[in-house]
Amino acid sequence: MTGNAIVLSIRPKYAEKIFKGIKTVELRRVRPKYITKGTLALVYVSSPVRALVGAFKIDQVIVEPLGDLWKTVRGKACISPAEFDVYFHGASSGVGIFFSELWLLPKPIKLQALKEIMGFQPPQSFRYAKAGELVFPEFAELTGDTRTVAQLGF
Repeated sequence: MTGNAIVLSIRPKYAEKIFKGIKTVELRRVRPKYITKGTLALVYVSSPVRALVGAFKIDQVIVEPLGDLWKTVRGKACISPAEFDVYFHGASSGVGIFFSELWLLPKPIKLQALKEIMGFQPPQSFRYAKAGELVFPEFAELTGDTRTVAQLGF
């Protein structure tokens, strides 16, 4: 792993497809600057769920013109051509974040608990995780290790 982590805010219907193993690439309009192969992505599911539900390991990040990106991600991003066009309206290129090694928390950590315990604020799209956010005990279960995610070197 690379020693950093990112929190991605993902809509419930897409998060469900990620953890069912159907969706293997996340699309973004803006490339997060500090993510590379091996970065841990914490998955925060947006409203109405509003909870941290799991994580995945980033395998590859690509930035391509929209036509090329669609050819690369169709069938992997679980999005229709119309949804793709609406999401990327006005953009000339897009980002594909490919991932593997999914970890689902046994019990989602609700936003209220995240706020109370560590002052967590959910991102609109993404943000980099702070070290204090990675010591939440439930994160140890993401990797099957008894150490916290911070101790694992993420």
